[in-house]
Amino acid sequence: MLFSSGLFFFLFIGFFMIYASLRKYTLARIIYVTLFSLYFYYKSSGLWFGLLIFTATSDYLIGRIMENTPVQWKRRLLVTLSLCVNLGMLGYFKYFNFLYELAVSACNEIGYLMGNGALQRIHFEKMDIFLPVGLSFFTFQSISYIIDIYRGKTTVLHRWIDYLFYVSFFPMLVAGPIVRAREFIPQMYKKPTLSRLEFGEGLYLILCGLIKKSVISDYISFNFVDRVFDSPLLYTGVENLLAVYGYALQIYCDFSGYSDMAIGIALLLGFRFNINFDSPYQSATITEFWRRWHISLSSWLKDYLYISLGGNRKGKFRTYINLFITMLLGGLWHGASVRFIIWGALHGVALAIHKFIMGRFKGFKQTGSEMTFFRRFIETFITFHVVCFGWIFFRANTMQTVKEVLTQIVSNFHPEIFLQFISGYSIVFALMAIGYIFHFMPKAADKWVQGIVTRSPLFIQALMLIITIFIVVQFKNAGVQPFIYFQF
Repeated sequence: MLFSSGLFFFLFIGFFMIYASLRKYTLARIIYVTLFSLYFYYKSSGLWFGLLIFTATSDYLIGRIMENTPVQWKRRLLVTLSLCVNLGMLGYFKYFNFLYELAVSACNEIGYLMGNGALQRIHFEKMDIFLPVGLSFFTFQSISYIIDIYRGKTTVLHRWIDYLFYVSFFPMLVAGPIVRAREFIPQMYKKPTLSRLEFGEGLYLILCGLIKKSVISDYISFNFVDRVFDSPLLYTGVENLLAVYGYALQIYCDFSGYSDMAIGIALLLGFRFNINFDSPYQSATITEFWRRWHISLSSWLKDYLYISLGGNRKGKFRTYINLFITMLLGGLWHGASVRFIIWGALHGVALAIHKFIMGRFKGFKQTGSEMTFFRRFIETFITFHVVCFGWIFFRANTMQTVKEVLTQIVSNFHPEIFLQFISGYSIVFALMAIGYIFHFMPKAADKWVQGIVTRSPLFIQALMLIITIFIVVQFKNAGVQPFIYFQF
């Protein structure tokens, strides 16, 4: 069950009516939202919602023990225990098959080097391990809570239900954003309020999220990008390149669209979360890109991994190594595959190179706002294509697919078929054009559009929601299979 499903749409209406009636009763409201969140997660992952309860219970108890443990080495031991529990679960459900395959390959390679018959070749059979939805997100949130207690940056929750509420809060449960305990906990105990402008802002975010995720992302994915990446050799280089551009837009609209809906729904419930995607393709440097892309994840990696490794406190060379390791593990977090590791390594190298260049040449800046217009345009163009090159590894099913896509772009480009692409994929091209135009739209224009929606009368806002749902359904009927569907 996702935010864009018909089931959630109708359930949320009923949920919200009862929620509003409980706004004066803190404990009753927390219990009610927690039960709904667990049901929401049950609809996504079945009985694995018990894993969520186990994670919450484990770190709640560790946090309570740590509160009464002044001895530093014992506190470190408790942090280590939390990391073992959370990363152990993540390692088993997400990375066991990957590590098992690497071990089998290593054993077979050793047997080959030792000569035929020295070791019997081992056959790898992938184990059927179900990956619970959102596991990476709620484990990272739980880890941040324990580390913040250790660092003295957040208070300890004394009621188990309060901590379960924080970890399971349904708007951020399945796909983020990753919200820190120190940002979330103070809002838990406030009486939820919803002003007229906040309602309009929340609705605007939900509408934008629906359009991004259920129209633009899904349509160009099912009707163009997936086809090219499934068989790159059947398409010319220009079509492969356009598929890379299409995927860059698709993944942005998918991730940011879901985040927009999550932030908008949370705002309707009286919780304000920070923006998670800030027009990342407008970035003029790779450093700026990671300040704008999946901000909650990149800031988590910085605060809990990069800084823990030493950050920039142990010399320039160690800084470059720490950047590389952080992004390498960030790539592995996205998926258990060599391709994701290469993607992370690529970004780690790019970040290290950018930091090295800035240290040697004063003309190179961290962000585009520090550059002249012409220089910013050139460096934004370069940064965008570095990111797009990385997306090829992120999207391709195999390394062979990566090779085929790059081969077609380099040696079989055929730009003359571009006009045929426009006529043959007119809706795809139109959606890509619209998506990129709105993405590169100045912030002032975005604020102006948001102001119109926010300040419109309620009946106009309701009409906008109806029209948006109608558009999504029409795209479904046109052959796409977006996430919004009215099945119960």
